[in-house]
Amino acid sequence: MTYPKIELHVHLEGTVRPKTLLEMARRNDYALPARTEEELEALYDFRDFAHFLDVFMLVTGALRTTDDFRQVVVDYAAEAAAHGAVYFEGIFAPGLWRKELDPDDVFAGYCDGAQEARELHGVEVRLTPDIPRVYDPETAEDAARYAVKYRDRGVVGLGLGGPEEGHPPEPYERAFAIAREGGLASVPHAGEVVGPESVRGALDALKADRIRHGIRAVEDPGLLRELAGRRTVLDVCPISNLRTRAVASLDEHPLPRLAAAGVRCSISTDDPALFGTDLTRDCAAAVGLGLDPQDFYAAGVEGALCDAETKNRLEAIGATFEWDAFRSLETQIR
Repeated sequence: MTYPKIELHVHLEGTVRPKTLLEMARRNDYALPARTEEELEALYDFRDFAHFLDVFMLVTGALRTTDDFRQVVVDYAAEAAAHGAVYFEGIFAPGLWRKELDPDDVFAGYCDGAQEARELHGVEVRLTPDIPRVYDPETAEDAARYAVKYRDRGVVGLGLGGPEEGHPPEPYERAFAIAREGGLASVPHAGEVVGPESVRGALDALKADRIRHGIRAVEDPGLLRELAGRRTVLDVCPISNLRTRAVASLDEHPLPRLAAAGVRCSISTDDPALFGTDLTRDCAAAVGLGLDPQDFYAAGVEGALCDAETKNRLEAIGATFEWDAFRSLETQIR
């Protein structure tokens, strides 16, 4: 027996499993530094966050065509549904720095995939493209305009990702203003490897509606009170934080302290293929840290950027699921 799940933070490029990556690389004539699934998996033994970004960019480079981007969404929807997902928000890089790509092919492919995912697997998918922090402000503004262009095809927010250290959010204020004026929400990464000042910058400069990660907010009691008071949902990814060395161990993860302070926390995988995880494992890690599945499902509903009709359906799923029966079964198994 599984329980319904909502995932608000998953990088679509980071869902590509080794077998699929090899197939895409071959058909796109893209060189990989590995020939087998086992060799690719060995690359994912990350030394630090910078190493992870290097491998992430390697995977991203294999995606070349509209059909590649479509396939990524559909494949992950099948995987997520098997773990109980009823809704997820997929993150992707617009690819404006890749001269061989037409950004419209990237956006159209992911949007096509979101529609097909619903039809084939019954999972609601929304999209939140991420501005890489290596973009200059002008390119970031172009990315924001592309995101707004695809608002009617399932793009619901704009994010900020990439190397947090040395790349504060403030230079991207105008890009996020463009997105907000175009009807999109603000969902930047912050407070993953940089402290509370990163979260504060995301809230103040980017008018964040939700924070991706945000775990370093635990270091500032005043910020915690503000997050709780605003009901700002944090997209917490426990196993990702362990794999990138953002936390030394799961036992030391700040998730219980965030929840105890009244901060709403949803649970996600971040980059499941690269981190050797899946939605069941990350949710189990959260439960092991003392969180209740019903609570982080509710946080997922609250943080979801979908339309009112879809949100009502998600609320109904949570309201009708027999959470007590699930807890009782879990207790018996343990």
